[in-house]
Amino acid sequence: MTTAASQDWQIFNQRCLATALANIRHHLQRYIAQQKAPSKEKIAEGDTVEQPSDAVDRESPDRESPSALAYLSSAFALTSFEQQVLLLCAGVELSAEVTQLCAAAQGNERFTYPTFSLALAAFPTAQWDALAPVAPLRRWRLIEVVDSDSLTQSRLRVDERVLHYLTGVPYLDDRLDGLLLPLSAPRHLLPSQQQTVQRMVDIWTTERQDVLAPMVQLCGGDRYAVEAIAASACQAIGTGLYRLRAEDIPTAVAEREALARLCEREAILSKSFLLLDCADVGRGSASLLKQRVVPFVESLRTQLIISSVEPFAVGDRTLVHLEVPQSSLAEQRMLWQRALEPCQLDLNGHLDGLVSQFNLSAAMIHAVCAEVNSQVQAQTKAQIKAPTQPVSAHLLTDQLWETCRLQTRPRLNELAQRIVPRATWNELVLPEREHQMLREVVAQVRQQAKVYDTWAFSTRGVNGLGISALFSGPSGTGKTLAAEVLAHELRLDLYRIDLSQVVSKYIGETEKNLRQVFDAAESGGAILLFDEADALFGKRSDVKDARDRYANIEVSYLLQRMEGYRGLAILTTNLKKSIDFAFLRRLRFVVQFPFPQADQRLEIWQRIFPPQLPTKNLNFDQLARLNITGGNIRNIALNAAFLAADENAAVEMRHLLRAAKTEYSKLEKTLTNAEVGDWK
Repeated sequence: MTTAASQDWQIFNQRCLATALANIRHHLQRYIAQQKAPSKEKIAEGDTVEQPSDAVDRESPDRESPSALAYLSSAFALTSFEQQVLLLCAGVELSAEVTQLCAAAQGNERFTYPTFSLALAAFPTAQWDALAPVAPLRRWRLIEVVDSDSLTQSRLRVDERVLHYLTGVPYLDDRLDGLLLPLSAPRHLLPSQQQTVQRMVDIWTTERQDVLAPMVQLCGGDRYAVEAIAASACQAIGTGLYRLRAEDIPTAVAEREALARLCEREAILSKSFLLLDCADVGRGSASLLKQRVVPFVESLRTQLIISSVEPFAVGDRTLVHLEVPQSSLAEQRMLWQRALEPCQLDLNGHLDGLVSQFNLSAAMIHAVCAEVNSQVQAQTKAQIKAPTQPVSAHLLTDQLWETCRLQTRPRLNELAQRIVPRATWNELVLPEREHQMLREVVAQVRQQAKVYDTWAFSTRGVNGLGISALFSGPSGTGKTLAAEVLAHELRLDLYRIDLSQVVSKYIGETEKNLRQVFDAAESGGAILLFDEADALFGKRSDVKDARDRYANIEVSYLLQRMEGYRGLAILTTNLKKSIDFAFLRRLRFVVQFPFPQADQRLEIWQRIFPPQLPTKNLNFDQLARLNITGGNIRNIALNAAFLAADENAAVEMRHLLRAAKTEYSKLEKTLTNAEVGDWK
């Protein structure tokens, strides 16, 4: 509705409300006159009684926008008497004259409020059942009975949200503020998502008008995609959309029923649908589904959309399951090209890396491009003042990449630790075979778009397309360092997830934690490093109880998510032999990090000291005799640096000897003569 049309409607609505209130005053005046002179002839001959005006327009300037009173009466199926009761309650809030008439009609100047007894006496079409709890006025909480000692003598009050609605003031009920979030349709939608929108519209518009359309359950997909599809479908049929989280549904029956009525009433008043967000309700949250979600949904009689990871049944109401499509690489590339048009740069050939690594919604892509475009414009202005080399496609791609990393950086709370990758290949000492395998991992992450999309390998099935790896070896052999090197090389964020913290003794909690990790990281393609995989993996033991069965489900779920994850997922373990071969074969890479031999330890010692560190008379051949891992070598070098700094001296062999004794003591090992017998 345009601004002018809205203003016209407001004037029209006020006229209609004024006419309706004039009728209420007429009935009250007539009733007061009857109380004074019961004879109808005397009423006619006595004081004049206000008559309702017929001069007000009966039709809205916008035929599709009736007055608020007309729409409310039709939507809630109010009888003439129920409408009069509602207007009587609204009248005392809007008109001092109605307040005075209520007092006069009840013969007490203090009774300036309406009662059901007054309504029964004053209105000719009175109905006793109009104030029943199941009748519209109270079921929909259009009015409230303030005192319950005597139903007919209790004060009646119009609900504040309903009062403002009648006057044409739109707003969300304050009791729902913070629970319901209004959603709007995005400007841009992927073609595959548009197909889902059309299917929803067809479901809603092909049903009989007198039958409540089936509920639609959107399964899978990220929250942004689900909300975009749902809001766009609602916009297509001219309705709004509010989102309610399943976790916010009360457990208490009375509170849950009250919330259901308020949500249903708000949906009717605001002509909107409700999106129930069950995305965080997993297989292990059966109690939440059974005790709160299902009863809440069964009690609703409004258009409902449910978002969930997996489908679930809700009572006997018709439910249509629709899968939220994952955006294809071709769709992602199209969105990037469209969003980058204002930059006026040809980035063909430079977008494959972005498309392959970052799975962004249309809105996020436009936000990233808008931010980078503003940076380009700022650089262009600076070049006018001080001409420099123009912005190249490579530089623009770098800016896009870094902006994507910041925009999509997952928020994993206490489940993960973000590691800032600084290590390079020079710091990683491994046998050539393992070194080459790590470089193959990098190549596969970089070339996903070409192999899966351009060469159409993804058409052969989606299973196994995720790049997963297992790093096995003793503690301190460089597993975490290797993950850091990969993240630095690929310019991606690295998150370390301690599986010993993720795994829970409560059935379903482990799977819920894992889902939270993958869902949060999905759009940014971060590298996920699952440390201490032994906490979850192990030899597949005989299934003896429900916990054993569920442990296998948790492992299968982790591997399933790893296989479908667009980024790189790494597991680390100190005990490769404890992992079942059936699990190992589902991993793309298995890299062994061996205990370093003397020549490898020598190379580690030669690389461990920064160039800025002052050293004196170090014997690397002697240091390489220490039979320890690279992690222990780093600890010794670092502790020796602190000892030297405290003496304001360069690092010498004596500092390293003291640091080695400390490290061996921590490991509960003893330095042998073969290791340090000839140190000076």
